[in-house]
Amino acid sequence: MTSVLLVRGSSGAFRSCRAEGHSGYAAAGSDIVCSAVTVLLRTVMQTLDDSAGIRLEADTSARGVLFFSAFAERPSPETDARLVCAGDFLEHGFTSLAEEYPGNVELRIQTGK
Repeated sequence: MTSVLLVRGSSGAFRSCRAEGHSGYAAAGSDIVCSAVTVLLRTVMQTLDDSAGIRLEADTSARGVLFFSAFAERPSPETDARLVCAGDFLEHGFTSLAEEYPGNVELRIQTGK
């Protein structure tokens, strides 16, 4: 099972996300659930990395584990909105996957300050 921990601030802003494990839906290399998880995470990572004023830190060094965090270097309405949108995108995407593949994806959401 792929376990995902999404951390959001009290405003809904994205803080970090950690996904680990193989979903077990199909063999490694042809698993559509793992592919969906990867697409969601890498799309948000690339979008935030390309966003002015947002600093991204990522660890993709271990196969089957992906962690990244982001924060506004220069908080502004635009960077705040981007981080909220990133949190919404991941929460909706992973909620959908967890509902469609409950034995393969587990989503936990942590909301902080």
